[in-house]
This record gives sequence, structure tokens and C-alpha cells, in this order.
Amino acid sequence: MGATLATKTKSRGRRTGGTYRPMAEINVTPMVDVMLVLLIVFMVAAPLLTAGVPVDLPKSDAQAISDDDNQPIEISLTKEGKLYIGEEEFEQKTLLLKLQAIAGNDMQERRIYIRADAGISYGQVMQLIGGVNGLGFTKVALISEQQ
Repeated sequence: MGATLATKTKSRGRRTGGTYRPMAEINVTPMVDVMLVLLIVFMVAAPLLTAGVPVDLPKSDAQAISDDDNQPIEISLTKEGKLYIGEEEFEQKTLLLKLQAIAGNDMQERRIYIRADAGISYGQVMQLIGGVNGLGFTKVALISEQQ
């Protein structure tokens, strides 16, 4: 960024005829202000885009899942026992039918991520995993938070 201390832009020479010269510098201050505001907006909005259903995930020492599969199906199981695919709520039977419709013939390769609340019983999680596995999905992972 540069600044000019001279306030006169009118030329006093004979050849210019006393006309005004155009200012050659670009004022970048408004652009920087807009970019900083956009940066703050995206920094605040980015964490809100991760998962729509609030689930209190259990803590574990497990390694992070590699990101080689770019289209996992995310199932959330809340403390109240509600099941979600993404942000849409389903009953267990309709959830399994929806999973079958989403995956089509690609059940062996599609990855299923299960986000279950830490306060629910082990039996509910196993019932969900059993139903998903019974459909033919073999890549099922449980999501937890790092300790």
C-alpha cells in the first residue's frame, strides 16, 4: 500500500495546459476491509456446516478415518433414539430402505459412518449396526471424538 503526501493534482507546466492529472495509485483499503469481513463470516460459518444433528459423541483413542472415500453415508443416533441420515429423520425400517435406495448396487464399496450419542445403550447401537450389515454394507465405522 502506498500513500501520497502531495494534495495538489493540478499540473503547473506549460505543456499540460493546467489540466488535472489522474491519480495513479489504487486505494486498496476498502478492498481489504471487505476481505476481512468475508474472512470473519466464513470462519464463523464453517463450524456450523459440519453436522446438522447435535450428538454427544463418546471419547476414544482411535485413529482418524482416512478420507479416501469421498461419499460416505452418515447416520446419526440421538439420545432420544431418533435416527437421521444427514439431517433427515427416519424410523429404523424406513432408514434401512433409504440406505438401500441410496447405495443401489454399490453396497460393498459405500462407507457408512455412524454417529451415536454417548448416553444411549450399547444394544441400540448394535441393533443399528446389525441392520446396516444385514443389508450388505461391509464398511461401517463408528465416529467418536479425540480424547
